Amino acid sequence: MKVFFFFLLFFSLCVEFSRGQKEITEVNVGVVTDVGTSYSDVAMLCINMSLADFYSSRPQFQTRLVVNIGDSRNDVLGAAAAALELIKIKKVKAILGPWTSMQAHFLIEIGQKSQVPIVSYSATSPFLTSLRSPYFFRATYEDSSQVNAIKAIIKLFGWREVVPVYIDNTFGEGIMPRLTDALQEINVRIPYRSVIALNATDHVISMELLKMMTNPTRVFIVHMYSTLASRFFIKAKEIGLMKPGYV
Repeated sequence: MKVFFFFLLFFSLCVEFSRGQKEITEVNVGVVTDVGTSYSDVAMLCINMSLADFYSSRPQFQTRLVVNIGDSRNDVLGAAAAALELIKIKKVKAILGPWTSMQAHFLIEIGQKSQVPIVSYSATSPFLTSLRSPYFFRATYEDSSQVNAIKAIIKLFGWREVVPVYIDNTFGEGIMPRLTDALQEINVRIPYRSVIALNATDHVISMELLKMMTNPTRVFIVHMYSTLASRFFIKAKEIGLMKPGYV
């Protein structure tokens, strides 16, 4: 909620000073999100609470941000279409979102060309940093911030080999270069990598887990969306990869 509050404060101040007028002015901002999902509902609740708190404590502000929602429909192209609609039809001055790093990749390009700021609170892939757009603001930590903690745990227990298990997309791959560099610093070997598709069936997941079980390495670093990870760990427990001797 603090992310939304400080965004509102910063954006409202910019608009307030640029307009320099006394009458109340409505300013359209957009939110690109997967409407109907639990995380989208929570995000919108936080935004609405932030708006209420912000304006109740600052009645002197003459600008009022009007939130327009664009449904990304849990899809990369859907997120791009929602952003274009918000920019062209709703004339939004900034966009919050989207939820995933893959969706954000497209929105950054759209924001750059349209000169509309994109503020993401959940796109964590380090790959996005390389785009270097002055219209993209990441209001969260990127995944590489986890690397030093992972390295410290592996060093503490003295494990010499680990296998990264990650989702086959930008989100999954983004952390791998930083993770590989961190493990090399403590002379930890990566004998192979296990890559799982986003739409993998339970059977495909089970087959991959069985392949992991037949290899000598017993330490795995799993990096994937919680929806896929929940299925992954259920299958891992069924097969025996959660018993003593595995990490």
